[in-house]
Parts: sequence; structure tokens; C-alpha cells
Amino acid sequence: MARTKQVPELQVQIDGRTYVWRLQRPPVWSRDDNAMAGMALAARDAEGQREVVLEFPPGPRPRLGAPVLKAESIPVRLVTTAITSAIAAGWDPLSRGKPVVIVVDAEGR
Repeated sequence: MARTKQVPELQVQIDGRTYVWRLQRPPVWSRDDNAMAGMALAARDAEGQREVVLEFPPGPRPRLGAPVLKAESIPVRLVTTAITSAIAAGWDPLSRGKPVVIVVDAEGR
């Protein structure tokens, strides 16, 4: 039987509701500027099914030997701002359907 990689899900409270989120993709760096991609967070309401994927810009290239980005090191304020921006952009966390992809800036707006 194959072992699956467990991705940690974290929780955040926004306006009295609980949202579950995880790091879907860490930043990807390349020598080609078109191949660079920022981190992506996936979030959903704890009682809902529909996810939102929040894509961030790549940002500056990390130094050699820098630690790998982990979900626990992402500031809660950034996640809260990004989820709030997704709701303002029209994401309905209690609806059903395919995940919604929303591109945010470096501050999550």
C-alpha cells in the first residue's frame, strides 16, 4: 500500500467562522522569469466544501541555504487578509463546485 503525504491543515477564525487552510504550493524559482511562481494557499470553510486557491506573486529570490517554506511560518495576518479578500471578490465558502482561483498581491489583497 502506498503511503500518502499528510499535508498539515491549519485553522484561522475570521468574523466568527472557522476556516481551514494549507500550503498548496511553495514558491517555485527558476532562471526563466516566466517559470517563477509564488506560493499558493488553499482554504475552505470548516463546514463547507468549496475551496479557494490564493495565488501570491513570486517575490524576491531567496538566499542559498534558506529554509524551506512551511505552513506554520506563514503569518496568520496574511492568511486572514487573503481569505477576506477572496470573500470580497465573490468566493462563497459555503457553496459547492470547483475550487476558485484568486490571485492576490504580496499583502493578500
